[in-house]
Amino acid sequence: MHVLFVHPNFPAQFGHLALHLVEKLGWQATFVSQTPGEHAGGIRKLQYTTNGGATAQNHFCSRTFENAVWNTDGVFQACKAAGGSLKPDLIVGHSGFGSTLFLPELYPGVPVVNLFEYFYRPHHPESDMDFRKDLGWEVPEVNYLRSRCRNAMIMLDLEAASAGYTPTEFQRSCFPKTYQPKLRVLFDGVDRAVYHSSGDELRGEGVRRVAGREVPAGTRIVTYVSRGFESMRGFDIFVRAARLILEKHPETVIFVVGTDRHAYGGDEGHVAPQKTFKEWTLARWPVDGRVVFTGRLGREEVGRLLAASDLHIYLTVPFVLSWSMMDAMSCGAVVLGSDTAPVREMIRDGENGLLADFFSPEEIAEKAVAVLRDPGKYRGLGRAAEEMIAGRYSLEAVVPEMVGMFEGVVKGAGG
Repeated sequence: MHVLFVHPNFPAQFGHLALHLVEKLGWQATFVSQTPGEHAGGIRKLQYTTNGGATAQNHFCSRTFENAVWNTDGVFQACKAAGGSLKPDLIVGHSGFGSTLFLPELYPGVPVVNLFEYFYRPHHPESDMDFRKDLGWEVPEVNYLRSRCRNAMIMLDLEAASAGYTPTEFQRSCFPKTYQPKLRVLFDGVDRAVYHSSGDELRGEGVRRVAGREVPAGTRIVTYVSRGFESMRGFDIFVRAARLILEKHPETVIFVVGTDRHAYGGDEGHVAPQKTFKEWTLARWPVDGRVVFTGRLGREEVGRLLAASDLHIYLTVPFVLSWSMMDAMSCGAVVLGSDTAPVREMIRDGENGLLADFFSPEEIAEKAVAVLRDPGKYRGLGRAAEEMIAGRYSLEAVVPEMVGMFEGVVKGAGG
């Protein structure tokens, strides 16, 4: 079977899956993205470009849709240029970018499966827009108006796709009930070859070397990982908790992995005169050298750091669940997460991790210090977390379900 994967980035959510199909099942896989390169480990790559996009002349509320249409057109033109060399049996794409919408014109009768990550809901108790009232920042009215338009391409994909899936039950619950029966819950899959414990060899009392830094014997390691340091991922709450942790347990080093960027947006208009939310936060709650900002690290280095972590802290508003939390659980780390819907789905407090009030740096610090003072007492939580990931959310567990879904969709389409 020949599967055509579509995503602006590579490998994104589909690279590991495409490689598995090629290496383990002997299928063909073509990946259309904006990244250059003709092949990657047996995966054929096609590069697409966009010849336009939203401008200041477009209405603010329609710019996301305008960009998605240009992405869709770029994918269509790249596939059309490939001509007869590209004959897929199945198309798999990421909704939101709209990248698969035009492809049935090129490949009539070929089924489309889309990954659906999120459906925006303004004025909702479990909405990313309304959750951070504690900051006292007023959400601009136009943002609420735009949120009602941001689902436009997603709605078109929901209607056009043969089938769809979403990573968690929480994410599925965000979609209109009319379409929920069309969506299966399938997580992307954790790569256990990278994210696994090291038999607790990195969690001892001796000297440890991780992320290019030597951690003295007896010093505890706390980790926090995020693509960007933003209010949506509770960066300010984390920093306030980190200050309390270091006050109560000085023999601690806290590794913060990620880059100073706005991955999802929403903070930019509020943080002046500072340029970023990280700068805004640290100007109010400074930290010392025991908080180490590592910058972006490679996957193997992140895996080793998480495997050495005595405690991993993960905070999020109700939104798409981060891979980093699942990676930390896969590494056997004791994860202290925010008591919010997407996290509660994975962490059972006191069984395979710990939960704390998102808005309480005091509670986060209290639970963190308890772990750091006696990590052995809590080590079983990390082991239970790793077992859960290995059994239900690893690539080994997820890929057969994906393959079954693909085969069923193609069979149902008469393939």
